[in-house]
Amino acid sequence: MSITRRLPAIALVLAVAVLAAGCGGLAATNGGPAVLHAPRGNALAAVSRLEVKGRAPKTGYSRDQFGDGWASVRGCDARDRILARDLRAKRFRSATRRCVVVSGRLADPYTSTTIAYARGGASEVDIDHVVALGDAWQKGAQRWPHGERVAFANDPLNLLAVDASANRQKGDGDTATWLPANKSFRCAYVARQVSVKVKYALSVTAAERDAMRRVLGKCPTQRVT
Repeated sequence: MSITRRLPAIALVLAVAVLAAGCGGLAATNGGPAVLHAPRGNALAAVSRLEVKGRAPKTGYSRDQFGDGWASVRGCDARDRILARDLRAKRFRSATRRCVVVSGRLADPYTSTTIAYARGGASEVDIDHVVALGDAWQKGAQRWPHGERVAFANDPLNLLAVDASANRQKGDGDTATWLPANKSFRCAYVARQVSVKVKYALSVTAAERDAMRRVLGKCPTQRVT
């Protein structure tokens, strides 16, 4: 489903989020989040930029609050763009238009295993929202206009191709409640969460902030993603 076809205002936001690979900031709209440029520099120091608040109720949350599936920009949806970015030995449906990924191999960052991907049927590869949509909803996104939530859900900065089972174990977990089994990836994973939360001015709980500092304290030179 191409959200850009129905909502021109959202199309501009999505084009920035998807095509810029999450490197730049998005213009905030009235009533929207204070969407900033993704932070640069030291990840542990960036934690101090996050507002600490209690978790809001999940009342009113549904996946549809962040758009009806993956958004499409110029005929390629966000899922295929992330598969094309993260898979190795990729094969595309069209050799001339490298959009729809039909097969490849994933070096899964969450489990440190290699997973074969083939389009169709039950896939062992998911596209994970590093900052889960339910978590974002409870920490600020419920106040955003719909278009900003769609942009967030399709921002490559917040998306990773990962093992499907690990992704479903994570659910809406934050740093305080879930970390990848692959310990060597934890610093990069938490730094990515910090980067997303700073970019979108999402809050953290005290337990989440403390968990971020605990993980990043073991890798004090880790930079934000």
